[in-house]
Amino acid sequence: MAYTDIDKPSDHFNTVTYTGTGAPQSITGVNFQPDWIWFKRITGGNAHGCFFDVNRGVTKLLSPSQTDGDQTITNELTSFDSDGFTLSTGGSGYTNQNSGKTYVAWNWKAGGSPSSNSDGDITSSVSVNTDIGFSIVTYTGSGSSGDTVGHGLGVAPKITIIKQRNSSNGWNFWAYANNSGDPDSFNELNGTTSWYQNQGANGPFTATPDSSVLTLTNYGQVNGSSNTYVAYCFAEKKGFSRSGFVESLGDDDGSFFYCGFKPAWVMLHADVTDTWNNWYIFDNKRNVFNITNSALYANIPNTENGYGGSNYAQIDMYSSGFKIRRDGNWGLGATGTKIFFMAFAEQPIVGGTSFIPAPAK
Repeated sequence: MAYTDIDKPSDHFNTVTYTGTGAPQSITGVNFQPDWIWFKRITGGNAHGCFFDVNRGVTKLLSPSQTDGDQTITNELTSFDSDGFTLSTGGSGYTNQNSGKTYVAWNWKAGGSPSSNSDGDITSSVSVNTDIGFSIVTYTGSGSSGDTVGHGLGVAPKITIIKQRNSSNGWNFWAYANNSGDPDSFNELNGTTSWYQNQGANGPFTATPDSSVLTLTNYGQVNGSSNTYVAYCFAEKKGFSRSGFVESLGDDDGSFFYCGFKPAWVMLHADVTDTWNNWYIFDNKRNVFNITNSALYANIPNTENGYGGSNYAQIDMYSSGFKIRRDGNWGLGATGTKIFFMAFAEQPIVGGTSFIPAPAK
């Protein structure tokens, strides 16, 4: 099989599912040593989600559905391995505690152990994979608006996810709003609100990120004085990743999102303020065939399709993108609502040369 820009996407991003044991176990089949792992319990009780990454280490946990800073936990993740990871007893309830319960782990490859980066006013530690446009950045805030921090990508990121590590604060999720030039199109990964714009000092950036640095405000979520932060930065890569905003059609035969590849993972979030406006996550391992209807949520500790019923969001995954199959009343909005999407590839279109742009936000 011939591929386009990325020889094999699953060498850089991959999903694995496994069964908890309550005892130490090694999970393989990732295809690489992961540098960022996002865990989520699929079944039973409160299905907590958590992040571990190579910059912060295997004992530092952050949860996207919580505002807490780093939790020091020694009974969850033991090591990042060459083909996966090793778990302890899972005694804190995030990765392995419940025998017989099923879990999912979404895995990204960055650049291994971080290196110092002095491109910005603030020195950062960066683990970067320039092949796919992904970096993990840790830094200490200056409290000065306009100060910069290096991200290591060599191209401008289209998405940044920033979290304060040393105290409770929201998850700042910034997305480049399709050529609008607005540096303040952001949301909170732990929330259910619409996308914020033109927030000034309460936004993440004073200027749109460029090929080397993020230009920060002094907003506490991204650059409080002496506070510590982690940032996950994503540049768009043809044949591997795609993001943007597309208008909802408001029905079961909904919008088609062109990606230029067959998706392996998709996250959706609408530009509305609604109790049900969750961050819906789909992948190709929990649903092998269409309709892809096994939604998990980044912002709430629910089980798979935790709200139940027939109205939860559903999608179809195709060779060139994906299509919404049920908008219902579950957060994806009425006709004309802008829906943010973020997708990673299972397989690119062979011979594809360009993206079809999503409608401007």
